[in-house]
Amino acid sequence: MPGGARPKILVILHQEHSSAGRVGHVLIENGFDLDIRRPPLGDHLPETLDGHAGAVVFGGPMSANDHDEFVRRETDWLAVPLRENRPFLGICLGAQMLVNHLGGKVEGHGEGLVEIGWYPIKATEEGRKLMHWPEMVYQFHREGFSLPGDAVLLASSDTYPNQAFRYGDNAWGIQFHAELTRVMMQRWVVRGAERFVLPGAQPGRDHLGGRLIWDMHLKRWLDEFLIKIFGEPAQG
Repeated sequence: MPGGARPKILVILHQEHSSAGRVGHVLIENGFDLDIRRPPLGDHLPETLDGHAGAVVFGGPMSANDHDEFVRRETDWLAVPLRENRPFLGICLGAQMLVNHLGGKVEGHGEGLVEIGWYPIKATEEGRKLMHWPEMVYQFHREGFSLPGDAVLLASSDTYPNQAFRYGDNAWGIQFHAELTRVMMQRWVVRGAERFVLPGAQPGRDHLGGRLIWDMHLKRWLDEFLIKIFGEPAQG
């Protein structure tokens, strides 16, 4: 980078007060700076990632199937990291946008079940070749996605079978949330309480109680996963 500047990761968020959370913390600790854009608030998305080391698209309360201008613009924009073969990570909504861009389908469970709380996942053989995966992950979604053509499934679960995938060399999508700090989870539990009555959802106390048991393993996985996707900038 010119002048010894730290390489930047493009971070796309979907609400005014959203945070990159632990993903942001880990990327900064690993030597990157964050270039945060919020398309729902009118922020521009770059025509090229030549000035970035990669991109992360986070989740949000909207659906990847919504007809809002920014949803369509963001979904179309994913052609940029794919065309330029830049490291890309889609989390929840971000993964679902990637699936739509690749011609897959985003939809709710046939029996109306949701995943809101802590749920088990299981790595596929391809996933196990890459790394060790956590047994339990934190979820907060009412829709899942099909596996895009030519994508490689890395982790699965019973209710929503497609939990993590890789497309090509550098595009990754995960359905679950490893980015939440303790403060973020407390905020989600308070603001999302009306969703805990949905079929399959867990009560708020189980969200926070499960964190004490499983979050350490999820964080360890996230640290390794982000290095696998984005690497670490050469120092000096």
